Amino acid sequence: MAREADLSEGERLELRLHPHWKVLLRPVAVLVLIVAATLALLLVLAGHHNAARLHQYAAPARLAIGVVALLAAIVWFVIPLLRWFTTTYELTSRRLRLRTGILNRSGRDFPLIRISDVSFSHGLLDRLLRCGRLVVESAGEHGQLVLTEIPQVEQVQALLFQLVEDEQVRLSREER
Repeated sequence: MAREADLSEGERLELRLHPHWKVLLRPVAVLVLIVAATLALLLVLAGHHNAARLHQYAAPARLAIGVVALLAAIVWFVIPLLRWFTTTYELTSRRLRLRTGILNRSGRDFPLIRISDVSFSHGLLDRLLRCGRLVVESAGEHGQLVLTEIPQVEQVQALLFQLVEDEQVRLSREER
Protein backbone atom coordinates (compact mmCIF):
# COMPACT_ATOMS: atom_id res chain seq x y z
CA MET A 1 0.00 0.00 0.00
CA ALA A 2 1.24 3.42 -0.86
CA ARG A 3 2.62 5.34 2.07
CA GLU A 4 3.89 8.88 2.09
CA ALA A 5 7.46 7.56 2.17
CA ASP A 6 6.82 5.55 -1.02
CA LEU A 7 5.73 8.62 -3.00
CA SER A 8 7.97 11.25 -4.49
CA GLU A 9 7.74 14.90 -3.49
CA GLY A 10 4.48 16.41 -4.74
CA GLU A 11 3.02 13.01 -5.66
CA ARG A 12 -0.32 12.01 -4.17
CA LEU A 13 -2.33 8.81 -4.12
CA GLU A 14 -5.48 9.15 -6.24
CA LEU A 15 -6.92 5.62 -6.20
CA ARG A 16 -6.14 2.21 -4.71
CA LEU A 17 -7.90 -0.94 -5.99
CA HIS A 18 -7.89 -4.68 -5.54
CA PRO A 19 -9.08 -6.94 -8.35
CA HIS A 20 -12.88 -7.19 -8.53
CA TRP A 21 -14.50 -9.43 -5.91
CA LYS A 22 -15.78 -11.74 -8.65
CA VAL A 23 -12.36 -13.44 -8.67
CA LEU A 24 -13.33 -14.82 -5.24
CA LEU A 25 -16.53 -16.51 -6.47
CA ARG A 26 -14.79 -19.72 -7.54
CA PRO A 27 -12.78 -20.09 -4.30
CA VAL A 28 -15.95 -19.54 -2.24
CA ALA A 29 -17.82 -22.15 -4.29
CA VAL A 30 -14.95 -24.60 -3.83
CA LEU A 31 -14.94 -23.91 -0.08
CA VAL A 32 -18.68 -24.69 0.08
CA LEU A 33 -18.05 -27.96 -1.80
CA ILE A 34 -15.19 -28.87 0.56
CA VAL A 35 -17.38 -28.27 3.61
CA ALA A 36 -20.28 -30.23 2.09
CA ALA A 37 -18.04 -33.16 1.12
CA THR A 38 -16.43 -33.19 4.57
CA LEU A 39 -19.80 -33.24 6.31
CA ALA A 40 -21.06 -35.99 3.99
CA LEU A 41 -18.00 -38.14 4.66
CA LEU A 42 -18.32 -37.61 8.41
CA LEU A 43 -22.01 -38.57 8.29
CA VAL A 44 -21.22 -41.73 6.29
CA LEU A 45 -18.50 -42.56 8.79
CA ALA A 46 -20.92 -42.01 11.69
CA GLY A 47 -23.42 -44.34 10.03
CA HIS A 48 -20.82 -47.10 9.97
CA HIS A 49 -19.78 -46.35 13.56
CA ASN A 50 -21.97 -49.16 14.91
CA ALA A 51 -20.01 -51.84 13.11
CA ALA A 52 -17.60 -53.22 15.70
CA ARG A 53 -14.81 -53.80 13.18
CA LEU A 54 -14.85 -50.19 11.94
CA HIS A 55 -15.17 -48.60 15.38
CA GLN A 56 -11.42 -48.70 16.03
CA TYR A 57 -10.74 -46.75 12.80
CA ALA A 58 -13.38 -44.06 13.31
CA ALA A 59 -11.22 -41.52 15.18
CA PRO A 60 -8.23 -41.72 12.78
CA ALA A 61 -10.61 -41.55 9.82
CA ARG A 62 -12.29 -38.41 11.20
CA LEU A 63 -8.88 -36.87 11.79
CA ALA A 64 -7.75 -37.73 8.24
CA ILE A 65 -10.94 -36.28 6.75
CA GLY A 66 -10.43 -33.07 8.77
CA VAL A 67 -6.78 -32.71 7.76
CA VAL A 68 -7.53 -33.27 4.06
CA ALA A 69 -10.43 -30.79 4.24
CA LEU A 70 -8.25 -28.20 5.97
CA LEU A 71 -5.45 -28.57 3.42
CA ALA A 72 -7.93 -28.35 0.55
CA ALA A 73 -9.49 -25.21 2.05
CA ILE A 74 -6.07 -23.61 2.40
CA VAL A 75 -5.04 -24.42 -1.17
CA TRP A 76 -8.32 -23.55 -2.89
CA PHE A 77 -9.69 -20.78 -0.68
CA VAL A 78 -7.17 -19.17 1.67
CA ILE A 79 -4.37 -18.78 -0.88
CA PRO A 80 -6.63 -17.19 -3.56
CA LEU A 81 -8.09 -14.92 -0.88
CA LEU A 82 -4.62 -13.80 0.22
CA ARG A 83 -3.57 -13.36 -3.43
CA TRP A 84 -6.62 -11.11 -4.01
CA PHE A 85 -5.98 -9.13 -0.84
CA THR A 86 -2.29 -8.58 -1.55
CA THR A 87 -2.77 -7.53 -5.18
CA THR A 88 -3.19 -3.77 -5.46
CA TYR A 89 -3.39 -1.30 -8.29
CA GLU A 90 -2.57 2.25 -7.29
CA LEU A 91 -2.96 5.41 -9.32
CA THR A 92 -0.92 8.33 -8.13
CA SER A 93 -0.60 11.75 -9.63
CA ARG A 94 2.58 10.58 -11.40
CA ARG A 95 2.45 6.82 -11.96
CA LEU A 96 0.47 3.60 -12.12
CA ARG A 97 1.74 1.18 -9.48
CA LEU A 98 1.15 -2.59 -9.42
CA ARG A 99 1.91 -4.62 -6.31
CA THR A 100 1.47 -8.39 -5.96
CA GLY A 101 2.63 -11.23 -3.78
CA ILE A 102 1.78 -12.99 -0.55
CA LEU A 103 5.21 -13.81 0.87
CA ASN A 104 7.43 -12.37 -1.85
CA ARG A 105 6.25 -8.95 -3.03
CA SER A 106 6.86 -7.63 -6.49
CA GLY A 107 5.99 -4.30 -7.98
CA ARG A 108 5.89 -2.53 -11.27
CA ASP A 109 5.55 1.20 -11.86
CA PHE A 110 4.45 2.93 -15.05
CA PRO A 111 5.20 6.65 -15.24
CA LEU A 112 2.08 8.46 -16.44
CA ILE A 113 4.12 10.54 -18.86
CA ARG A 114 4.97 7.36 -20.83
CA ILE A 115 1.36 6.20 -21.18
CA SER A 116 0.12 6.79 -24.71
CA ASP A 117 -3.28 5.07 -24.68
CA VAL A 118 -5.78 3.77 -22.13
CA SER A 119 -8.72 1.59 -23.13
CA PHE A 120 -11.14 -0.81 -21.50
CA SER A 121 -13.39 -3.67 -22.47
CA HIS A 122 -15.98 -5.74 -20.69
CA GLY A 123 -18.51 -8.38 -21.64
CA LEU A 124 -22.10 -8.72 -20.53
CA LEU A 125 -21.33 -10.32 -17.15
CA ASP A 126 -18.58 -7.77 -16.52
CA ARG A 127 -21.00 -4.96 -17.32
CA LEU A 128 -23.51 -6.33 -14.83
CA LEU A 129 -20.81 -6.63 -12.15
CA ARG A 130 -19.26 -3.29 -13.14
CA CYS A 131 -15.77 -4.57 -13.83
CA GLY A 132 -13.61 -5.24 -16.86
CA ARG A 133 -10.25 -5.27 -18.54
CA LEU A 134 -8.03 -2.20 -18.67
CA VAL A 135 -5.38 -1.96 -21.40
CA VAL A 136 -2.60 0.58 -20.88
CA GLU A 137 -0.22 1.26 -23.77
CA SER A 138 3.07 2.89 -22.96
CA ALA A 139 5.99 4.06 -24.98
CA GLY A 140 9.38 2.50 -24.42
CA GLU A 141 10.27 -0.79 -22.82
CA HIS A 142 7.02 -1.34 -20.92
CA GLY A 143 4.83 -1.87 -24.00
CA GLN A 144 1.28 -2.95 -23.26
CA LEU A 145 -0.12 -3.70 -19.83
CA VAL A 146 -3.39 -5.63 -19.54
CA LEU A 147 -5.11 -5.56 -16.15
CA THR A 148 -8.08 -7.88 -15.76
CA GLU A 149 -10.96 -7.79 -13.29
CA ILE A 150 -10.70 -4.07 -12.60
CA PRO A 151 -13.67 -2.77 -10.59
CA GLN A 152 -15.43 0.31 -12.00
CA VAL A 153 -13.22 -0.02 -15.10
CA GLU A 154 -14.82 2.88 -16.98
CA GLN A 155 -14.21 5.31 -14.12
CA VAL A 156 -10.66 4.01 -13.66
CA GLN A 157 -9.98 4.50 -17.36
CA ALA A 158 -11.33 8.05 -17.26
CA LEU A 159 -9.33 8.90 -14.12
CA LEU A 160 -6.14 7.42 -15.57
CA PHE A 161 -6.62 9.35 -18.80
CA GLN A 162 -7.16 12.58 -16.83
CA LEU A 163 -4.07 11.94 -14.68
CA VAL A 164 -1.97 11.37 -17.82
CA GLU A 165 -3.15 14.71 -19.23
CA ASP A 166 -2.51 16.47 -15.89
CA GLU A 167 1.02 15.04 -15.75
CA GLN A 168 1.75 16.24 -19.28
CA VAL A 169 0.58 19.74 -18.37
CA ARG A 170 2.65 19.71 -15.17
CA LEU A 171 5.81 18.68 -17.03
CA SER A 172 5.31 21.24 -19.79
CA ARG A 173 5.01 23.97 -17.13
CA GLU A 174 8.22 22.80 -15.45
CA GLU A 175 10.07 22.99 -18.78
CA ARG A 176 9.23 26.66 -19.23
